[in-house]
Amino acid sequence: MRTDIFARLDREPEPPKIEPPRMSRHRIALFGGTLAFYLAIVIAVLTSSWLVTLDWKVMLFRPYQQWPEIHAFLDYYIVLGQRGPTATMVACWLGWRSWRQHTLRPLLTLGAALLLLNVTVGAVKIGLGRLGPHYATQIGSAELFAGGDIFPSGHTANAVVTWGILAYLATTPRARRYLSAMSAIVSLGVGLTTVYLGTHWLSDVLLGWAAGLLIMLGLPWVEPLITRAEAWIFAQRDNLRGFGRPVPSVPVAAGGPRTVLLPQPEGGDAPALEPAVAAASGGTATRSRTHASHPAHLVRSERTPVTPSGSRRPPQTADRTPRGGTSPARPVAGG
Repeated sequence: MRTDIFARLDREPEPPKIEPPRMSRHRIALFGGTLAFYLAIVIAVLTSSWLVTLDWKVMLFRPYQQWPEIHAFLDYYIVLGQRGPTATMVACWLGWRSWRQHTLRPLLTLGAALLLLNVTVGAVKIGLGRLGPHYATQIGSAELFAGGDIFPSGHTANAVVTWGILAYLATTPRARRYLSAMSAIVSLGVGLTTVYLGTHWLSDVLLGWAAGLLIMLGLPWVEPLITRAEAWIFAQRDNLRGFGRPVPSVPVAAGGPRTVLLPQPEGGDAPALEPAVAAASGGTATRSRTHASHPAHLVRSERTPVTPSGSRRPPQTADRTPRGGTSPARPVAGG
């Protein structure tokens, strides 16, 4: 029974007909609005506006001291935003889907999204260099360009992308809606948890949400590249499978023509070996000539044997005395 179950899992001949999301006008409008919100957060922090003041008020409120009873739970909940554990869990599920559906699109989409996340979020983190609340040096300051790496929040952006990719790759509209709501709740909880623990400013979390959402909205632009990468990987796999495989030889039917290699005649300019075709009936053999000046030669085994006529023994003459007999008397000259 188990054999039948595992046999059915690998029987699906082709991936399901699931069209990836396209860059519709609605999606482009959401992308533009999210990008404008992203830039507004960055400008508000750079100018030390009211948003920086709000960051300090929340930090000085110290939520982890106000509600200490949930501290232990949130220490474990924050793992849902860490890149290593979440990417491993989601990759295992998408790898199962890729194997069952015979397509690499789920894994390649996850890899492309995480690559974009590392490049975009990492570049802004290093470029702005903001310090976290626990390392702040001056009250009311934005703490920018001080060698930090917390703006935007990587936990929040990673939660949006890692769990949002499940909704992006959903096979039905209903599953996509449910998974989108789940990823939004998880990423919202992860962002607020970082504020509760005092590891991020509130503005870090806002920019992390925007950064992750920009990646999810812009993934359809990467779909052609994912398709070409999948086709290239499958082509390389087929080449490796066919490398070193022996070329099947064509069998010759019994009694059919065969190819015979002829030796090069001594002192000639003809090629070393030339093909000749021997007839199946054992009759006359012919050769395809490369030059009209060279006469046709037959293989020694194909030549017609010449049988000498008569006996091979020399004829007996009258002068030869047979063995065991007496020689005839010769006349004596001179009388």
